Amino acid sequence: MPAVKPKKALGQHFLTDLSVARRIADTVDGCNLSILEIGPGMGVLTRFLLESHPGNVTVVEIDGESVEYLNNNFPALDGHIIEGDFLKMPLDEIFHGNQFCVIGNYPYNISSQIFFRILDYKDSIPLCAGMLQREVAERLAAPPGNKTRGILSVLLQAWYDVEYLFTVSESVFNPPPKVKSGVIRMRRNSVTDLGCDPALFKTVVKTSFGQRRKTIRNSLKGILPPGKQLPPDSPLPAMRPEQLSVEQFIELTNMVAAL
Repeated sequence: MPAVKPKKALGQHFLTDLSVARRIADTVDGCNLSILEIGPGMGVLTRFLLESHPGNVTVVEIDGESVEYLNNNFPALDGHIIEGDFLKMPLDEIFHGNQFCVIGNYPYNISSQIFFRILDYKDSIPLCAGMLQREVAERLAAPPGNKTRGILSVLLQAWYDVEYLFTVSESVFNPPPKVKSGVIRMRRNSVTDLGCDPALFKTVVKTSFGQRRKTIRNSLKGILPPGKQLPPDSPLPAMRPEQLSVEQFIELTNMVAAL
């Protein structure tokens, strides 16, 4: 069967360098659970995942042409190719409530949505790795004080240890993207309880970064009860959101809750 034609609407950039593909596949070598690959395309990662995790790889692909290609070229995936949208799938049903690891060359245009979805299943996904736009990958791993730090940086780092592994050149894709790519790996940490209301934590983080040029004191005014203000003796309200650690956001959330 001929190669799949990349579709701009799906954000498809097919990796063509097998040595890079193997390096990315190796990021989940420590996983002894089922593997879910998102957006396999023509299977450049899949071939290596099947080598290291035979019989334990499931792929989800939204592009019908790619699904046909995978069916014709990867008999080992028989019964393990799901055609559909990862963002809408009941992942707990696919793996019958069991834990699984996630990997992919994630489409740039929906990568943030994919990671918000992974957060929804954080207790089922102990390991997640893969490639995305370099700037996004760097943001997810950015420590406190880094200007690129954002909402997903904090929300992911509350539950995962996130590490930026390596950069991938534009030249190893068809078609070449206009930006470099970055590979990250996230391992679930030992946190089972944040020590604050998790829904309020998310609201505080999103509201803080929603007006990131303002200090926390000013950006959170809108979610505080009328006439209430954050404790003046705390240094946190005078800081900007990218400066705060996960622990400081938890402390901040508890301050808001107390009001």
